[in-house]
Amino acid sequence: MTIRSIAVIGLGAMGLPMAARLAAGGFEVRGFDPVDQRRQLATAAGVRPADSIRTAADGADCVLLAVRDGAQAEQALFGPDGAEPALHPGTAVIVTSTIGAAAVGALAAAVAERGALFVDAPVSGGPRRAGEGDLLVVVGAPDAAIEGVRPVLDRLASTLTIVGPRPGDGQLLKTINQLLAGVHIAAAAEAIALARGAGLEPGVVVEALSTGAAGSFMLQDRGPRMLEALTGDPEVRSRVDIFVKDMALVAGLAAETHVPTPLAAAAGQLYLLAERAGLGAHDDSTVVTLLTGGAARTPEPDENRGERR
Repeated sequence: MTIRSIAVIGLGAMGLPMAARLAAGGFEVRGFDPVDQRRQLATAAGVRPADSIRTAADGADCVLLAVRDGAQAEQALFGPDGAEPALHPGTAVIVTSTIGAAAVGALAAAVAERGALFVDAPVSGGPRRAGEGDLLVVVGAPDAAIEGVRPVLDRLASTLTIVGPRPGDGQLLKTINQLLAGVHIAAAAEAIALARGAGLEPGVVVEALSTGAAGSFMLQDRGPRMLEALTGDPEVRSRVDIFVKDMALVAGLAAETHVPTPLAAAAGQLYLLAERAGLGAHDDSTVVTLLTGGAARTPEPDENRGERR
C-alpha cells in the first residue's frame, strides 16, 4: 500500500506535533480535535483541520489515533461520528496512544473484521521530540502491516522497536516504559522537595544532579518545570491525569502477571493524590507541590486534548 493521506485524530500535546511533522514530510494530513483552539494551531502548522472525525478520515489511507485512553480510541473508530466508514481493505489504523494491551487487542480484532490493517505503535518522547521526529515508537503488528505504514513510522521515530507480531505487544512494552517514567518523575519530585526542605537551592540541585550518576531524563526534563511549579504553573506538556491512567495500566499488568511492583504502586498513589488535589489537568511536574506543602491549583476544565507523555 502507498500512504499519501493521513487522518490524525487528537491534536493534543503529542498529536499536534506529530501531525505537523507528517505534513512537513509530504503527507496530506487532515486533523481533528474537539477543541477549536487545537484545530486553529493545526492550521498554522500546515495541517488541514476537519470539523469531525468522520470528515478527517473520509478517503484517508491511514487513520492515526493520538487520543487519551481506550474509551476515546473506541469512540474515534466506532462511535457515532467514528472513522469506521472509512475503514476498508488497504486502509491502515495506527494507535500511538497508551491504552493497554487488552483495549488494543479488541480494537485490532474489530478493525481486522473490516479488512483494514492495524498497527499498535505507542510513542514516547514528549511534544518537542514529536515535532522533530525523534520519538521512541514501540510496535506490535504483523510484518505486512508494519511495512504498509513504515513511511509514517519512520517519519515520527528516531528509534523504532518491533516488539512482536501481536497488536498489544507494543502496549506491553510501553506500559513498562511508563512504569519507569512514572517512578522517575516521582523520585525527582521527592529529591527536589527534600533539597528544599533541607534549605538547599532547588535550581542548583537540579542542575548538579542532572549531569551525575543520579541523573535521569525525567530529572532533566521535569526538574526545571518542577522549579516553576514551586512558584506558579508550568506549561502543560504532560498532564497528571495521564499518569493516573498509565500507572493504573502498570498496576493491572502487575496484578495479571503476579509481579510485585511496590515502587510503581507508591508513584501511582502520588498521581492519584495530585489528581484529588485538583491537579489532574495540570502538568505532571506539579506533583512536587504535594511534597513541599504548596497550595493546590484551581482545577482547569477538561478540554479532551488527547494523549500526553
